[in-house]
Amino acid sequence: MADSWLLRDGMDRERMLDMDKRIQPLRTAALGVLGVTLAFGIPWMGVRTIGALLIAVVVAGVFFKIAASKTDVVDKPEYVLFAGWAGSELLIAICIVITGGATSPALAWMAIPVVTLSARFSTRGVVVGVVTTLVLLIAAICSRNFDTVIDNPMYAGASLATVISVAILSTALMRSDVEHRTEAVIDPLTGLLNRTALRNRTIELSQRSAYTAEPVGVIVADIDHFKRINDRHGHSVGDAVLKDIAYVMRKELRAFDLAYRIGGEEFLVLLPGANSEEAKEFADELHKVLGAAPRGGQNVTMSFGVSASRYGDIFDYDRIFEYADAALYLAKNSGRDQVRVADEEKSVAGAGGGFARHASRAN
Repeated sequence: MADSWLLRDGMDRERMLDMDKRIQPLRTAALGVLGVTLAFGIPWMGVRTIGALLIAVVVAGVFFKIAASKTDVVDKPEYVLFAGWAGSELLIAICIVITGGATSPALAWMAIPVVTLSARFSTRGVVVGVVTTLVLLIAAICSRNFDTVIDNPMYAGASLATVISVAILSTALMRSDVEHRTEAVIDPLTGLLNRTALRNRTIELSQRSAYTAEPVGVIVADIDHFKRINDRHGHSVGDAVLKDIAYVMRKELRAFDLAYRIGGEEFLVLLPGANSEEAKEFADELHKVLGAAPRGGQNVTMSFGVSASRYGDIFDYDRIFEYADAALYLAKNSGRDQVRVADEEKSVAGAGGGFARHASRAN
């Protein structure tokens, strides 16, 4: 899985994108509050100064809008979002310079973007963001009032302490929230996402496909004869097999691909942007890699079912899952240890309901 210095893995990236969507309307409201505040300051600071500051606020909003529009078309959207975030801090620093440096009423504004850091990035990203903020803040304060700051360091010290304190408190609160969210959406054995997370993601992909017209691939995978492993070697060995397979699957995923454990020995992979042929290629690779060595100390094989929505169609998860599940059912009935692609014209009619079938499918 593609990672970066801002995020640890694809699950962090998923959380970042989810939080950014939640922050967007609040960010717009916050920029509106700043704009109204500036408008009230015209009698004291003049039209020219306030006009320049209002332009900076508008540009910051544009930065964020552009960054949000690019998150679905780049492999590592965290860099785009961090660039938008850093651009907003730079604009605030310019506002501070314009309005008096160390005596600027905009000094406290530097702490506003810092609040959102821990909602998006890992601890390393938070540290880089705070350091960036402190450097910009010091530069803005000293640009107009260097002698004043030397005579009374508290002009700078109070603002720096505010930024650091906000970062510490917001990070602590966010980490607590993340831990509780993680318990709700992560399978504790394998570390993969669970059905709750899958439901949320499929809704997002459906909305996204309506905008991008891109397909979404679905792979359903099942460990062959898994019950025999539990019966012969015990559930601890079966758990080791599941954890090893989950680890290998995570390593093979791209930035936007996510794997889910949806049953005892059944897994599902979502492939945004992949058509049926591309999804099959990825399933073939998973089949090859997972079968190349023992997993959890056991020689295991897996069967795969593949389907995908078409270009221009809105992603209908229930329908595409039904096709992929029917293909998996066919793989199981055809000798197992293989990849099968759904025949959309026949799969559902020929196999019946996927969820009902799952209960009776041979292990």
